[in-house]
Amino acid sequence: MNNQHIETVRKWYPRALTSIDTVNRLLDTIERELELKPSQLMHADSMCCDDVNAIQYPPRAMEMLGPFHLGGLNGFPFAGITGMNAFAHHVPEDGAVIIFYAPHIGITKNGTIGEISRIGQSKNSACCGAAKGALSRLIEGKIIEGNISSLDFQMNTIEQIFLHQKERILNAESQSFEATEVMYEAIDERIEVLVKETHYPCKYVLLAGAIFINGDKDMGSFCQYKKFDCLNLETGERRSLMNEYYQ
Repeated sequence: MNNQHIETVRKWYPRALTSIDTVNRLLDTIERELELKPSQLMHADSMCCDDVNAIQYPPRAMEMLGPFHLGGLNGFPFAGITGMNAFAHHVPEDGAVIIFYAPHIGITKNGTIGEISRIGQSKNSACCGAAKGALSRLIEGKIIEGNISSLDFQMNTIEQIFLHQKERILNAESQSFEATEVMYEAIDERIEVLVKETHYPCKYVLLAGAIFINGDKDMGSFCQYKKFDCLNLETGERRSLMNEYYQ
């Protein structure tokens, strides 16, 4: 049913596709541009551990190796350099690493952003709940600079990310939308650092950064890419594949 609701999603994310179409385009582009089959790809993702984040994969995507999960709350790559190095050693020598990373956000059938209707619940709930909680604390002025506790390390990290962009988020037309943009930028920056610090025994590293969009329980899921870069580790060349992806 997700094609039926895509125009509602596109009011917020104009280039969004269903998650199935997203994965198909990703694999099509890689096969067309790099001549690599799914079975040659070592897949890692950095997404929120929320149970609603189940990507709808087309059958051929199951041929990819992995996924290795880098993400914690709202998709920040909390697995760090140890996690990145761990899965880097699993890649086929004649293949490539692909890292998909995205914060997530909900959009209901009527276009309300920041929440969804979940299975078995009569009322809508926050999505992403961690982001919504951090945003509420930001609005209430309850986030303390530098306060990160081992008891709630991941949530505290998100709070600090939002605090450092406080005015931008609070002055936005949609605070939930803007907080998700801020989160994407923080994730993207961290992924770039982790990739730079990791050795991969293959020719290519592919970085696919996006916003992952959850719909109501009978809507399915969607995705809008913000980056699709190919790093050639032999030449040092970096190439964007976004035009090829959307053609």
